[in-house]
Amino acid sequence: MPARSGYKPGVPCWVDLSCPDTGAAAAFYAELFGWRAAFDPDPEAGGYGRFLRDGKPVAGVGATFAAGVPAVWNTYVATDDAESVADRVKEAGGRVCTGPVQVFDEGTMAVFRDPAGASFMVWQPGRHYGAGLVGEPGSPCWYELDSCDPEGAKAFYPEVFGWERRGSADPAGGEYTEWLQDGRPVAGMPPAGDKLPPDVPSRWLVFFAVADCDAVVARTTGLGGALLRPARDLPLGRCAVLADPQGAVFAALALRTPA
Repeated sequence: MPARSGYKPGVPCWVDLSCPDTGAAAAFYAELFGWRAAFDPDPEAGGYGRFLRDGKPVAGVGATFAAGVPAVWNTYVATDDAESVADRVKEAGGRVCTGPVQVFDEGTMAVFRDPAGASFMVWQPGRHYGAGLVGEPGSPCWYELDSCDPEGAKAFYPEVFGWERRGSADPAGGEYTEWLQDGRPVAGMPPAGDKLPPDVPSRWLVFFAVADCDAVVARTTGLGGALLRPARDLPLGRCAVLADPQGAVFAALALRTPA
C-alpha cells in the first residue's frame, strides 16, 4: 500500500536531503514534486525540516554542517537495534561514522560507510517511523547502490541486514542485483560498468516516483537542475538521473506498475 505506518527491519524507510541552503531546496522541490516544507522551530533541531506530500511526510531536509560539503540525498534503513547494526557493519569491514545517537524522542540514527565508501544510515524508530507515503508520484519508490565494488557489496549488505540476493540480466549488460527482505525486493544494484565517473565515490541513489519522467526532466532543468543520465526505459519503468541546483543527485522513475 502507498500509505505506510511502519517498516520492518531491513527495509529502507526514510530519505533526507543534506544541502547548504534548505530554503532554496524547499522552493525547488515544491515546484518539482509539489512538496510542502515544514521546519522544526526548536533551535536544538538545527533547522531540520520535513517535506510533505498530501499531508504525509515523504522526506527530510537539513543543512550541511561544514562549508564545502556537497549536497546529497541520504538513504535510511529501518532497524530495531541500531547498536547491533553498528557491530555488524564493523565486523563486515565497514565504518561507523556517526552514532548510534538518539534524536529527541523521534528515534535513533547512525551513519555508516560500506567498504567501497558508500554512505548509508539506519533508523530505529521512536515517534517517527519514516515516510508516510511511498510509490506514489512525489514520494520515494526505490533505492539503488552504484558501487565501484559490486562483488564486495554482495557480501557486505546481506551480512549487515540479512538481505537475500537475486540476480537478473541488466538491460545495459551484466548482472543486476536485487536485494530482498522476507522475499520482497527492497533495493537494487546495477553492474559497475561506466555508471560512476572515476572521481565519484560509491553511492546510494534515491528514486522518486513520478507520473511522467520526461516532464520531470524538463521541469528539473528549467528550475536550474541538471540531467545526468537521460531518460530511458527500464524493467521498472522510465527513469532519468538528475541533480538539483545544489548538486544533490536523485532519480525520477515513472513506474510501470504500482510499487
